Amino acid sequence: MNADLSFIHLVLNASIVVQIVMLILVIASIMSWALIFGKSRQLAKARKQADQFEQDFWGAADISNTYAQLAMRRGTLSGLERIFEAGFSEFGRLRRKTTNDEIIMDGSGRAMRIAVSRETDLIEQHLPFLATVGSISPYIGLFGTVWGIMNSFTALGNVQQATLAMVAPGIAEALIATAIGLFAAIPAVIFYNRFATEVDRLLNRYDNFSDEFSTVLQRQAIRRNESSRQPHAGEAEY
Repeated sequence: MNADLSFIHLVLNASIVVQIVMLILVIASIMSWALIFGKSRQLAKARKQADQFEQDFWGAADISNTYAQLAMRRGTLSGLERIFEAGFSEFGRLRRKTTNDEIIMDGSGRAMRIAVSRETDLIEQHLPFLATVGSISPYIGLFGTVWGIMNSFTALGNVQQATLAMVAPGIAEALIATAIGLFAAIPAVIFYNRFATEVDRLLNRYDNFSDEFSTVLQRQAIRRNESSRQPHAGEAEY
């Protein structure tokens, strides 16, 4: 009688340990794909928001108007919007308390660095899970394979004459665990590398904007100091 080597038959007739390994790998694969789709949407939205904000920011005649518009929806800000809002808010607050440009610029720069750090945490969220799935799934699958092959050869010790038909089903069901492990690991590694590259580019963009915005704020502080040093009406200019 020919042994049934169909995929479903092999999975259903595998040992309980191999079935548990397969279940773990299938769950990890499903979670990975859910994360892949979610992270793809998140990064696409972040890039689109960054493009739109930079276009609005550099095209605005007065950044105070940009800040006023963002302040009305402060709870929904993200990306460059949140970095800009944090820096300009701290800049205005310190400017009302001191005339020391160094303190003002240091405070606004610190506020933007904190905002960038928070955005980094949000963007990199769940990426370690993809890295973990990509690195350990083949080993989990290999464990299931080793266990299945070990059971197959143990069973052969109880028979007088071993045939290929007796060995093939056990080895086949064991190898399925490795196949499922690779199925879970390969997409996770591919998309982790892709997302890591996109995240680095986006974070570099945030850092560059912070530096550029700090330059803009510094120019405003210099203009304010120059205007405050101009002689008032009736005062002699030396």
